[in-house]
Amino acid sequence: MTSPAGRRSYGVKGAPYAFLLPAASLFSLFFVLPIGYAVWLSFRQVHVSGLGLGAGARKEVWAGLENYKDALTDNEFYDGALRVLGYGCIVVPVMLGLALVFALMLDSERVRLAPFTRLAIFLPYAIPGVVAALLWGFLYLPAVSPFYYLLDKLHLPQPDLLSGGPLYLALSNIAVWGGTGFNMIVIYTSLRSIPAEVHEAAKLDGASPLQIALRIKIPMVAPSLVLTFFFSIIATLQVFNEPMTLKPLTNSVSTTWSPLMKVYMDAFAKGDIYSAAAEATLIAIATLVLSFGFLRAANRRNKQEAAP
Repeated sequence: MTSPAGRRSYGVKGAPYAFLLPAASLFSLFFVLPIGYAVWLSFRQVHVSGLGLGAGARKEVWAGLENYKDALTDNEFYDGALRVLGYGCIVVPVMLGLALVFALMLDSERVRLAPFTRLAIFLPYAIPGVVAALLWGFLYLPAVSPFYYLLDKLHLPQPDLLSGGPLYLALSNIAVWGGTGFNMIVIYTSLRSIPAEVHEAAKLDGASPLQIALRIKIPMVAPSLVLTFFFSIIATLQVFNEPMTLKPLTNSVSTTWSPLMKVYMDAFAKGDIYSAAAEATLIAIATLVLSFGFLRAANRRNKQEAAP
């Protein structure tokens, strides 16, 4: 027979799991199960017999790696991945660079109206992505944009931002405008956690504000930079809102401009959820490999620097 003390000990040990149960249940229901179902669908296909008419003419069968093979040899999926790579090469360094500069400026002793400035930089992040894309799409259209009206009145060149190479800049601008504020807050919070004694010691040694920023602040907020880079990679690989919203405004954005747009078209326009599931799984694998590969490299470098 279990003693009261034993029951109390068991209850104390099981309390954390009881608190975690609701969150774990919701996580499994809305995250793990959908992922597992998508992976399962990626190994299936529909086999059509004859003309595809009748009750048993269409059967779901095991396809093995056939859907993955088709996705990896699909030129549209491959071209979309290359476009996202070029898009990411613009977005990630520019967005994180601006976020770091803004965070360092806000952390300066000479800054004025810091609360208002923080809010102004962060506010675009609070705007939904679709709304931001529509807003910038309005500004990119020559027929309705006030910027093109001013350029015309000043007899200045009017670039077409919705075609060719400038299209990458137009899409990247939307992402940078919306994401810089979030990354700035993360880096700024890390800067504010640096002890004041470190700054005072550097000033006593004659270090200038620029030297303090380059040699003290930036190295000490390196973990925050790694975190923001990690989030930026994930957001870049999953780009969907910006090109999908601008697609009706220009013929330069195809229906498969990004890999996620290709997934959307296969699943909802063509009705091929099996190929779409395989493509979505490949995107998830690429995200995990790139993200955790970068984290592992960053952790290895930190350990090497910390080693005596």
